[in-house]
Amino acid sequence: MANPTLPSTSVTCSGLSFDWPDGTPLFDGLSLTIGRGRTGLVGTNGTGKSTLLRLLAGRLLPSRGSVTAGGSLAYLPQNITLDTTLSVEQALGIAGRRAALSAIEAGDVDEKHFATIGDDWDVEERARATLDSLGLDDVELDRTVGEMSGGETVLLRLAALLLERPDVLLLDEPTNNLDLFARRRLYQAVDSWRSGVLVVVSHDRELLERVDRIAELRNGSVSWYGGGWSDYREALATQQEAAERMLRAADADVRRQKRELEESHIKVARRERHGRKVEAERRLPKILAGARKRAAQESAGKLRGVHEDRLSEARERREEAADAIHSDAEIRVSLPRTAVPTGRTVLTLHRLRPRFGKLRDGELHVHGPERIALVGRNGAGKTTLLRTLTGQLAPLEGEARTFVPWRFLPQRLDVLDERLSVVANVARMAPGVDDNHIRSQLARFLFKGARAEQLAGTLSGGERFRAALAATMLAAPAPQLVMMDEPTNNLDMASVRQLTSALESYEGALLIAGHDLPFLESVGITRWLLVGEELSETTADEVRSMLEATEAG
Repeated sequence: MANPTLPSTSVTCSGLSFDWPDGTPLFDGLSLTIGRGRTGLVGTNGTGKSTLLRLLAGRLLPSRGSVTAGGSLAYLPQNITLDTTLSVEQALGIAGRRAALSAIEAGDVDEKHFATIGDDWDVEERARATLDSLGLDDVELDRTVGEMSGGETVLLRLAALLLERPDVLLLDEPTNNLDLFARRRLYQAVDSWRSGVLVVVSHDRELLERVDRIAELRNGSVSWYGGGWSDYREALATQQEAAERMLRAADADVRRQKRELEESHIKVARRERHGRKVEAERRLPKILAGARKRAAQESAGKLRGVHEDRLSEARERREEAADAIHSDAEIRVSLPRTAVPTGRTVLTLHRLRPRFGKLRDGELHVHGPERIALVGRNGAGKTTLLRTLTGQLAPLEGEARTFVPWRFLPQRLDVLDERLSVVANVARMAPGVDDNHIRSQLARFLFKGARAEQLAGTLSGGERFRAALAATMLAAPAPQLVMMDEPTNNLDMASVRQLTSALESYEGALLIAGHDLPFLESVGITRWLLVGEELSETTADEVRSMLEATEAG
């Protein structure tokens, strides 16, 4: 007798529809099945990646349709909040089992302790091994969450999910707020995923290289691509070349159908003139003349109808071809006033000790248009250092001095006044600059015409980023030093490319705190500084070597 078929490990949505509170539809009848293996879910900001994950996790209810998970499901949201008073063992969900084990070891054989443990007698060893694998080997189970950094709490929550041994694991932007070393630990966890379904929403290219397939969410539907990020980009490039050829052919067809429709109008007009002339010369009876006129009109109507239908069909084909083109417009802006002479002193730090972080004796001299990356572990104090340099925090000791106009783009993009329009936000940062000049520059940041009048509070994530970047780069006086804190956090790939292209036009000095190595290398970093008790010079290769040592360890 055959064994009964077990439900396959997968997560499925059938006829899934979801509307925003204002009634705007996001998904309309979406159906897909995600099977075993590692799937990277990608798409531009605002396409609904996080919302789809929340629907799959049961955190949101669909307007219509259903979601089914084959097996147990665990979900890591993008913004994690843990009670800071919890102990690590409580956050891991193993406090009760540890207490039961301790009671049994002390001689208490109450049945409730055995019921609490079940078959999980090695829970403490598993918890320790899971924490170690994520680089939390120095975190004691009795320690409180409040003593951990933001990146460590992300890894702690992931450890709690892995301990559940879920059949389906959903991760939403898991590398946000993780330092380079913690990211490597996360990569290892993804590499070691061998069973069940793993779905990860991410903009981290190195993480996406590790998946088995890419699911691209666009216009409420999903397209599948085999392999990791590089395979996806290669397939997409080929697809886009074909789509662009189809669009050119469709454009040519629309023009041809327009010409043929115009020619048909001319033919009909000629026939009507000829018919009137013949009727006048022959002086046909009214009944016969009327019948001929109706026949001619019907023939002309059919001819026009055929060509109008053909033009309509050609336009539909053109729209379909245009929809297949990915619109990843790049920012192209000229910023010559930001140029800094090579020998000019831009920034100095002398014996600086910020209020928080590990830095005790910071020394730094920045000259000319240098591009400096601040890298280091979570908690080292990169953000605190930038806030000290910008005057938001007073140092405990030492001093920091800037000698050129500067601007700071923080992680939260809170440089914008949400009550003002995009153009008004830029004008606020650039007093005295001509309105027409601001609008012409905003067009190069992809805010053309009425888009520049949108209120900042109504912008999507990608639009908000571009508006904040425009307000920073177009400020007056022109910034000859721009400081950025984790600028690629929460950005989709198109926005990262837009940021990179904008920085290609920037001629001043850059100071970027970041964990995204591919991005930092793409913007031409000239000096790498490791933030610890000192600011020590390093290189991209040395950073990668340290990361490889972390993986090997």
